[in-house]
Amino acid sequence: MSARLTPRPLDAFPGENRSGRRLVYRLVAAVDIERYSARDVRGQLDAQTTLDAVLTAAADAAGLDRAGWYRQVNGDGELSVLPADTCPALVVGDFTRHLAAAVSDRNQGAERPLRLRIALHHGTLLPGPFGPAGDAPIVAARLLNATPLRRLLSHQSGHDTALIISAALFRDVVTTGLCALTPERFHPARITAKGVTYHAHLHRPLPTFAAIAA
Repeated sequence: MSARLTPRPLDAFPGENRSGRRLVYRLVAAVDIERYSARDVRGQLDAQTTLDAVLTAAADAAGLDRAGWYRQVNGDGELSVLPADTCPALVVGDFTRHLAAAVSDRNQGAERPLRLRIALHHGTLLPGPFGPAGDAPIVAARLLNATPLRRLLSHQSGHDTALIISAALFRDVVTTGLCALTPERFHPARITAKGVTYHAHLHRPLPTFAAIAA
């Protein structure tokens, strides 16, 4: 397995000088492999290796340095905290498009295609001994596991990635006109998890979108 999957220590996020525990406002990206547990051990290892490769390829293509991200990994995905100076429009637009292209390229002729759910949010967090603590990683995780996103990916044909972003990120980034993804390609979704309601936007509308997003 690639050494890139080793998470960074969270004494401080990359690019910061730590002076006590300091709340920061960051962009968070979460990615998960569909039906990972249905693979055998070799298949899981192959999926992990491919995921690492496509994430790095997408970051490089978007002009982002993935080596500077804090990455909290698990077997079927990762949650990344991006550096403070990261342009969110590059991540929401360019990175996600390059990731979809990289996955599509890798899946050509693959015996077991890789299919990914992607969630993006920006908000507050701080370093903790077991990973980032705060609102941002929680929201990203809730969106990543949302039923509408799972349905969107499972119903799509011809696409191996599905993207959801928080309503705040949609408002602050996508609607500016500086993002490669246009507002018209998103549809609002309301997600309830753990008794909390989250407002988000799903990308890639389908003819059956109303049923999927319900």
